[in-house]
Amino acid sequence: MGLNRELIERQVELARDRIAGIEREMTNPDVVSDSREMSRLGREHRRLKDVLDVARELAEIERELAGARELLDDADDVELRELAHGEIASLEPNRERVLNRLQLALVPPDESDEKTAILEIRAGAGGEEAGLFAGDLLRMYKRYCERVRWSMETISVSGSEMGGFKEVVVSIRGAGAYGRLKFESGVHRVQRVPETESQGRIHTSAASVAVLPEAEEVDVEIDANDLRIDTFRASGAGGQHVNKTDSAIRITHTPTGLVVNCQDEKSQHKNKAKAMRVLRSRLYELALEQERAKRAESRKLLVSTGDRSAKIRTYNYPQGRVTDHRINLTLYRLPEILDGELDLLIDSLRMRDAEERLREGVT
Repeated sequence: MGLNRELIERQVELARDRIAGIEREMTNPDVVSDSREMSRLGREHRRLKDVLDVARELAEIERELAGARELLDDADDVELRELAHGEIASLEPNRERVLNRLQLALVPPDESDEKTAILEIRAGAGGEEAGLFAGDLLRMYKRYCERVRWSMETISVSGSEMGGFKEVVVSIRGAGAYGRLKFESGVHRVQRVPETESQGRIHTSAASVAVLPEAEEVDVEIDANDLRIDTFRASGAGGQHVNKTDSAIRITHTPTGLVVNCQDEKSQHKNKAKAMRVLRSRLYELALEQERAKRAESRKLLVSTGDRSAKIRTYNYPQGRVTDHRINLTLYRLPEILDGELDLLIDSLRMRDAEERLREGVT
């Protein structure tokens, strides 16, 4: 869809004006003496300077394109016209890439985008097949992490009888992890012939994905009096100590009713620490959701709101296609996407998100 040039140019001009305003603020003695405010202004200045750098790069490409088109219109020489054709053919896709970069650069990042991501996958409708699909999604995210050189740490696992997962929670650490993976929150649906199907009929199953920014202790204040902590014996895979010690932990946050279980470690202390990481992140995400709702009640693309009840994507095995329903994008590249080539989807979602935010006047 894209944004019209008038809106982009207006946003670039606003960025130019804001840089001038920041530079004035940074000479104010009261601001100079406030190291935190100076740091914040410095980050904003660098971001907006990047916007202007990309805008200048785009302007240069467009000048070259205009010159090539003028040559194509005016030249009588066949070789010159072929040269102009070739130059236009190479400049136009480059112009599109730089324009996309500019749209993304114009949108200020959310404060949580650089945080580690907590990724939760839960089997939904479809019985054992849903559990197997949850396992396929986990593998897809593992492969994506390998591609972008991020690390994945298992926090909690609840397996299913056929080797899938009822629930799995992992931590993903890497530059901009939450900022890219937040687009994955929602219901993922699969259409395929299950391993348990003897007559070759296609079934539909689902799994839900929730992506949370991992909160630090300074981000969320939790009153110990608001927690109910229970211990119990682990019931799944967990080594020799399973069912022998009360090492598993259940933490209930009474004001919100949020419940976190962790039984992966043999140590009760380690399970409690992992459960607190997840609880802290869920509370942080809850606060972010409330803030986002105040800022943008009318947004159509729910990629940043954590709306986990919405069906966001369908993986159709017989046709080898993946459809993201939020942006009506269908790609006939199912094997590649399941093998971790998620940028095919994420980049399009980020662009649409940037377009919507810019139309709302985010600067």
